[in-house]
Amino acid sequence: MMKDIMKLQNGSDIRGIACEGVEGENVNLTEEAGNLIGGGFVRWLAQKKGKAVEELRIGIGHDSRITADSLFAAAAKGIVATGAKVYDCGLVSTPSMFMTTVFDEFAFDGSIMITASHLPFNRNGYKFFDRDGGLEHDDITKVLEIASGLEIVDSDLSGVEKADSISVYCDFLREKIKNSIKADNFEKPLEGLHIVVDTGNGAGGFFVEKVLNPLGADTTGSQFLEPDGTFPNHIPNPENKQAMAAIKAAVLNNKADLGIIFDTDVDRMSAVLPNGDEVNRDAIIAMMAAIIAEDYPGGTIVTDSVTSDRLTRFIESIGMKQHRFMRGYKNVINESIRLNKEGIVSPLAIETSGHGALSENYFLDDGAYMAVKLLIALAKAAKQNKALASFIEKLEKGFEEREYRFKINCEDFKAYGKNALAAFEERAKAKGYDIAPNSYEGIRITFNTEDVQGWLLLRMSLHDPQMPLNIEGVREGDCDKLFNIVNELLDGFDKLSLV
Repeated sequence: MMKDIMKLQNGSDIRGIACEGVEGENVNLTEEAGNLIGGGFVRWLAQKKGKAVEELRIGIGHDSRITADSLFAAAAKGIVATGAKVYDCGLVSTPSMFMTTVFDEFAFDGSIMITASHLPFNRNGYKFFDRDGGLEHDDITKVLEIASGLEIVDSDLSGVEKADSISVYCDFLREKIKNSIKADNFEKPLEGLHIVVDTGNGAGGFFVEKVLNPLGADTTGSQFLEPDGTFPNHIPNPENKQAMAAIKAAVLNNKADLGIIFDTDVDRMSAVLPNGDEVNRDAIIAMMAAIIAEDYPGGTIVTDSVTSDRLTRFIESIGMKQHRFMRGYKNVINESIRLNKEGIVSPLAIETSGHGALSENYFLDDGAYMAVKLLIALAKAAKQNKALASFIEKLEKGFEEREYRFKINCEDFKAYGKNALAAFEERAKAKGYDIAPNSYEGIRITFNTEDVQGWLLLRMSLHDPQMPLNIEGVREGDCDKLFNIVNELLDGFDKLSLV
């Protein structure tokens, strides 16, 4: 079991195939594995807290996936067998599960969220939190190592209590909106605003029911709010083109003031403006930076590596700085935390994927909290007869962006990819290309000539035998030229092929 269970680690999460349904994919996140993982987490937590296992109180919640109930029972049995207390939080968001370790109403020693974010219906996983935040990569390794030495146990779950944590979390979000807007109608500060929400049949329906409606917003036209783990309408993922097209259509058809779209477990979001403009990728970073700029003049925004040069210019134009770091939401969050500890004010860590974490909110990547920040900005702008779009009117429009993946067709793919990147950089230097300094991930080159304008980033995938390539052109034809340049710089590396 040890070898198999260790393979379930996915960075700082645990993920696997939880049910049949996709040809060629065999179940590896079984109920037996969940049982051992629950036992491993509670023992790890007891060691960290310096407490007896029997003293621990742990909340467990889940998104809308079809394997949620079985994986809940599996982990709960593993925990209850140790004498620790388990609380069933039901259908919730990932960020709200972290907040159960913070809110006085619960103050759980730890919490577990059962989710696989936007992955296909047959996947699922476990995320873990304590009061210090989400577990790190090494913590997950330790949990799995402990789990691998355990025996599967059965437990009576009749003592598991229900905990309505999502209602307490929504109370917190509503109070944030009311106290920030300070409208004449304090209890209904969103009255007169038409907001449509698309949750992609994930866990985010609470945002309409428990946040927007009580505050007076008109939410007619909101769609796919019903939890359905088969995701029948579109992938619940703000990076997905079909998902963004769906929320865009909802905004335009309902003449809404704002559209909000969440991923399955509501730790990511994007938005759509009344004219149908999408506020995602670079635009969501620009919007959040602009919203907080007044409170953090000169502050540093930490982003992932695939943001555009035009975003850098925008962030600098509003008096802030950009620190372009590695991909991975934990990477950008931890880097922002590190900068703050060094005395560099960094109020926001955010990825183009829509993962955004604010220092004012425990550096928790929380799509609902980001939506709250957008709503506050929208309401305040409306008071001044301004549009939300005014926050990012200085952001230059991009013409075209693409992402490719070069598959590395050899066994020692990491070494091969490292050699390819080194040669890529040396050849680029020899041609006099403008290579970005202090690149934390891959090789980034900017072009600003009559022949070609734009940028490219070639890097190694964190886990897979692939080299992702991101390019963005300023004019028609620039992307093709950038792609051709990459192929020239990789000439001779015949183990690389487009996926």
